[in-house]
Amino acid sequence: MRTPLVRFWCVIGMLAGLSAPVSASVSIRFFTPSPAAPQVIGTTITWAVHATDTNPGPLTFQFNVAPPGGSFALNKDFNVGAQRSGIWSAQPFLWTPTGIEGAYMIQVVVKDFTSGESASQTASFQVNPLVTGSQPVAAATGNPLVALFSAPSCPSGSAMRINFQQQSKATPATNTNYAPCHPPSTMTFEIGGMHPGATYEMFSETSNGGTTVHGPTITFTTGALPKSINFPPVTVTMPRGPSADAADKILLIDLSQFGDLTNYADVATDLSGKVLWYYYANPTLILVRPLKDGTMLTLQSGEAWNPASNTLQFLRQIDLSGNIIRETNTGVIQQQLLAMGVTDGGPCNIFPKPAPVGSACLGSFHHDAIQTLPNGYTAVIADIEKISPPGTQGDTSGLPVDVIGDIILVLDTNFQVVWYFDAFEHDSGAPQLDITRRAVLGPTCVVNQQGCPPIFLLGTGIAPAALDWLHANALYYWPQDKDIVWSSKNQDWVMKIDYQDGTGTGNILWRMGPCGDYTLNNIYGDPWPWFSAQHEVGIENLGAGPMSLFDNGDTRVSPPTGPHSSSGCMPGLGKGDSRGMALIINESALQVTPVLSDDLGVYSSAGGSAQLLSNGNYFFMIAVVVVSISNEASYELEILPTAGTPNGMEVLNIQAPVGYRAWQMQSLYKPPTT
Repeated sequence: MRTPLVRFWCVIGMLAGLSAPVSASVSIRFFTPSPAAPQVIGTTITWAVHATDTNPGPLTFQFNVAPPGGSFALNKDFNVGAQRSGIWSAQPFLWTPTGIEGAYMIQVVVKDFTSGESASQTASFQVNPLVTGSQPVAAATGNPLVALFSAPSCPSGSAMRINFQQQSKATPATNTNYAPCHPPSTMTFEIGGMHPGATYEMFSETSNGGTTVHGPTITFTTGALPKSINFPPVTVTMPRGPSADAADKILLIDLSQFGDLTNYADVATDLSGKVLWYYYANPTLILVRPLKDGTMLTLQSGEAWNPASNTLQFLRQIDLSGNIIRETNTGVIQQQLLAMGVTDGGPCNIFPKPAPVGSACLGSFHHDAIQTLPNGYTAVIADIEKISPPGTQGDTSGLPVDVIGDIILVLDTNFQVVWYFDAFEHDSGAPQLDITRRAVLGPTCVVNQQGCPPIFLLGTGIAPAALDWLHANALYYWPQDKDIVWSSKNQDWVMKIDYQDGTGTGNILWRMGPCGDYTLNNIYGDPWPWFSAQHEVGIENLGAGPMSLFDNGDTRVSPPTGPHSSSGCMPGLGKGDSRGMALIINESALQVTPVLSDDLGVYSSAGGSAQLLSNGNYFFMIAVVVVSISNEASYELEILPTAGTPNGMEVLNIQAPVGYRAWQMQSLYKPPTT
């Protein structure tokens, strides 16, 4: 429903087409940094902005940054400010330059999305180098385990990386990625993956035409772990054996909590459980993906456009020090979707109570985001809440039904929407989704329910609980055919979308899983060969296969009941553990064959990871395991496959608090390709 309904200021954008008074204007009154310029590389600058609006507002604020001699790029997209005594103030904009020295340009754009009025202002800020002579420098950052290494400039056409190793030589050396030289500017790198309270030796390696030149060696001593942050207990249950992978020597763990009120830092550890890096944000954080440039994608909660919920309103790309490189939020995404004519993706709090049938809105980001698409584009999942007619999916209340679906958003390098897949636009039945096909185990959601997105459209006149129809939880970009693969936990399906790098139809090409389009070549005679409630689906070996995934097994483990128990293909066995799986896919025959279907010994009802390691072993995270009545844990396992069987042998087992996903990696600069 797209009819403008004036209900407080959250009608932003829905009224954009109405005429503003002739005298209406937005004016920037104050745009100031603290501390003032000049500052050296690595200094955090806080920018304050005050503005006025002759319309009621609200005003939103966007911040863009241009490096010396470069073009503007988004740093923080439009988010609402606060008004006091007629003055609108932006939420503080924290900017930490870690690139080259020189004159940066900082731009603020202030916009009233209701009237369409906007204003912008640009300021120059001089950033000075850390290096002032011929010797490199290593400086502390806001993270005591991360250093800022800065070296004198290197010749054009060359590339530089940094080698660092604990002075005691107790651990192997690590290299950053190479970065192209850009004389006459200095070269600056974030160094992460170091133990606390330890001294490291560091030097640059400059490569040109097969010749490598080492720079002077300097030392840096890391700080202690902050006592104000909760660090997770990480213990080794089974030490790494001789058959374990020798290259992937660190573990990155996202500790998004399911019921545990302890807000732990996300950590990278060595394989003995010792912390090498951490990131902490309060409130909720999901660390969704490490990236190949040493940065990470996160979903975070905080104050955005909808005052009814702060839950997972932000997509943020951060560096190793925790600085925000790029940020968008659900509110501005809603405005971009409305401008594209998307009827399901607008604000949630513009509808009357009860919301009419057809009302739909975008609520929060969730579960996954990837940046493996061409051109540096990013794909992210968000939920769509939509009011459907009475009786939808077998509801017996006689009232309109709130159905929770999903939207997959593709964003360009400035985090602007360029393509989308709205599940409700593909709900007409096979080979697409089917709006009448309820989630396999019939899960529902109410307001503030754990494991559910924020719920906005429930209330008097609507069926008492929303139907959690899809529950998307993983994305993968398949480079061979330029399509997107996604996992729907509640349908027990992995599906392929016709993306074609943005030129595809958006239709679902196939649905893999019980009652889907594929048959499973059950070569091992498994009584339940299919996965269910699967997580972390990806195509290994850069898309050549196999497909790896973590099989939670919710449907297989459940009793033989539920909306689809009478269908014959999803009756449940009432027993079992979660499994680590790898499948060979034959798309032309629509057949999959298991190469690994390993019983991991315990059951995880949520979360989980799967990954092929460099030596052919597999890594699996069992995310939520009930250890006792009062204790839950996660287990991070490395499995050596046993040839000719669906099973494997455990060669590493690390226990941590309950989390969501994890990765075994060579370093923070070399994440998994899936």
